[in-house]
This record gives sequence, structure tokens and C-alpha cells, in this order.
Amino acid sequence: MNSTPAFSIVTPSFNQAAFIEEALLSVRQQGGDNIEHLVLDGASRDGTIAILRRHAEESRGTHLRWLSEPDHGQSDALNKGFDSAKGEIVGWLNSDDRYRPGCFEYIARVFRQHPEVDVVYGDYTWIDEAGHVFRIRREIEFSYFVLLHHRVPYIASTAAFFRRRIFDDGNRLDEHLHYAMDYEFFVRLAARGYRFLHVPAILADFRFQPASKTVTAADRQAEEIDAIMHRYSPALCKLQKPLPRSLAVALLRSSAAIMRYSEKLFRGYYLTQFRPATLNP
Repeated sequence: MNSTPAFSIVTPSFNQAAFIEEALLSVRQQGGDNIEHLVLDGASRDGTIAILRRHAEESRGTHLRWLSEPDHGQSDALNKGFDSAKGEIVGWLNSDDRYRPGCFEYIARVFRQHPEVDVVYGDYTWIDEAGHVFRIRREIEFSYFVLLHHRVPYIASTAAFFRRRIFDDGNRLDEHLHYAMDYEFFVRLAARGYRFLHVPAILADFRFQPASKTVTAADRQAEEIDAIMHRYSPALCKLQKPLPRSLAVALLRSSAAIMRYSEKLFRGYYLTQFRPATLNP
């Protein structure tokens, strides 16, 4: 890993003592001296701070930097981390998720081979509260149309990596959003011309657990996704009357779903989603 570009991993955290150790270890065990892990904690009260202190001592301050203070939500915490990141490649790892072994080495190689690419995203797994894999999520090649119009965002932030120049250009998360800030960020980057690349490798594990926003706030997340789609879709922006607008939404979403699911079917993804998951560069 010594010859790879530097990585900065940003992790927002609030009362995730049950899971954050796995996230910390998944970064630490990537190896190499050119990794920084920035944890922005929102003043947790559940033992998270003790875990962060212990890991910082164990690593002797070589890669883990953390801050615990009240913030204005997940987007605010992430923006603080992005502002502080020094690495050439930036990752976003939520505190209840984890990276797969070998992920950074693989991603560094992809960025070296594709200097024109700004965002690399890969496949990932769904894991349960105990960390057991119950499904593999293999995704499609990048399509702005599908990204914007499908009801389910297909890029997982935990399996996405950014070139530092994205943040140097002033791109930040929208702090008014609390449930679909990642979706809006990807849509905005694509609309501004940044280049995305999908890689067919399992990079990370996305955890379903009772306190996660995916579980507790699915309706509010869907509402934010709808508002973002209406804001960015050129077709919908031209329609003001409710009925034509509703019909257009149904048509666009159906088309995006057909495009996504047919590609996954053609590639045989549905036949492999329950097999053992390994990173396969």
C-alpha cells in the first residue's frame, strides 16, 4: 500500500458504540501508512468516546483523528470531515458499516488506471445487526437517467470513493437534507459533469440495524428523494400542472426501473445475490 495515493475516510457518528469498532477496524486493517480516518462524533453518550480514545491510543495517532461535539446533523458532520480531509482519495463510511479487506488497494489501482474518473463506486453487501451477510448487492454501470429517476438510489455511499478535487471545487453536502443527502450529492455531481465509474467488486458491508435511518425513516427518505428528483429532472421542471406531472413521474420511474432491473437480470446478478461475498478485483 505504500505506493498508493493517500486515503481520507470520513465517518459521522452518534451513539453507535455497538458498531463503530467494526468500522474503525475495517479502516485500520487496510494497512499502509497513508490512511487517515476522520471521525466526527455528535457528542455521543453511549460509550463511543471510550472506544475512539482506545483506538487512537492503539494506533498512536498515526491514522485516527476524531472530534466529539454537538453538530447540526449527519450532513454537517460529514462536511466538517470533507473540509479537513488531506487524502487524494476520500471515502464516506458510516459508523455502523465497514469496508472489505483489500478495498483500498483495489480502489487505488482503479483510480490510477482511470485518471479521468472522479467517483468510483462498487458493489456491497447487506449485513444484519450481528454483522452476518444476508444479501449481495451488485449494481449497474453508471446511468444519470436511472440515478435521477429510479425510486431507489443505486450508489451506496459506503461503497463510493471520490477524488479530492471534488471537494477542492467546493462541492459539499446539502445540510438541509437529513435522509437523502447522499442521493442529492451524487445527482448534483453528475449534473455538473463529474465522471462516475462502477467497478464489479464487493467493497463494503451496509448494515441494517434498528436505529438506522434506512429502517426508522424510510418514508421521510422517500419524500426527500421525490423532492430532489423534481428539482433536477429537466422533464419535470417543465410541467406545472399536477396531472401531467404525476403521469410523467410514473413514466420516468417505470423506465428507470426497467433499465436498472433488466441490466441486473442480463448480467445474472439475481442468481448470485445470496452466494458468499468476497472482494473480487
